[in-house]
Amino acid sequence: MKLSKLFGHHPVQAALAYSPKKITQAWVDAGRQDKRLTELLGELEDLGIIAEKTDRKKLDRLAESHNHQGIVIEVELPAELTEHDLKTAVENLTETAFFLVLDNVQDPHNLGACLRTADATGVHGVIITKDNATGITPTVCKVASGAAETMPVYMVTNLARTLRWLKDNGIWVMGAAGETDQSVYQTDLTVPLAVVIGAEGRGMRRLTKEQCDSLMFIPMLGQVESLNLSVATGVLLYEAVRQRLSTVK
Repeated sequence: MKLSKLFGHHPVQAALAYSPKKITQAWVDAGRQDKRLTELLGELEDLGIIAEKTDRKKLDRLAESHNHQGIVIEVELPAELTEHDLKTAVENLTETAFFLVLDNVQDPHNLGACLRTADATGVHGVIITKDNATGITPTVCKVASGAAETMPVYMVTNLARTLRWLKDNGIWVMGAAGETDQSVYQTDLTVPLAVVIGAEGRGMRRLTKEQCDSLMFIPMLGQVESLNLSVATGVLLYEAVRQRLSTVK
């Protein structure tokens, strides 16, 4: 069990909304009486958690000098699921498969933002790599704003093997890359789908790219050459949503 600290009104509210049973302790600034803080304390008390009233110095230390807005909680971090869990999930799907695959993504801010977008677009799960990549961390949870608790995250040791297995089970693997003539808007994303995004700056690894059924690019009409990883993920996932909704009669 991994324990970590969350702080600030929005992350604490997200924890209360999505994973209240994973909150183990709480600390609050004894010198603050604002309405928002009082409401959060009331919700914690409803769970049987009485926040320890303390001074700002201790809260600063617990939050590692970040802006805590007078409240810090300790939570059990969500656990990454396994390759076996992924196979079980795929085999039990009753909807058209929709997965996001992140190849060696290392920035926890990007992973957190991707989880939030994946949740918003109805993705069935996010697949990440075990090595040379970030897992679920306090920063990921804070950026995800609750999505780290609701979105299944599958950590795999051999991504190429996992992609082969997905294809063998009827899921099309489509990767985002610049070296292709096919844009995302020319790609059929209504099929059972795994969208693959490469790492920051480097893109997909060669073995990952070789497992893709097709590649697609996002048209760039201005002067910049690329989008932030999490922004690009949002563009791709929402295009899939647009296409899928347009087929609904």
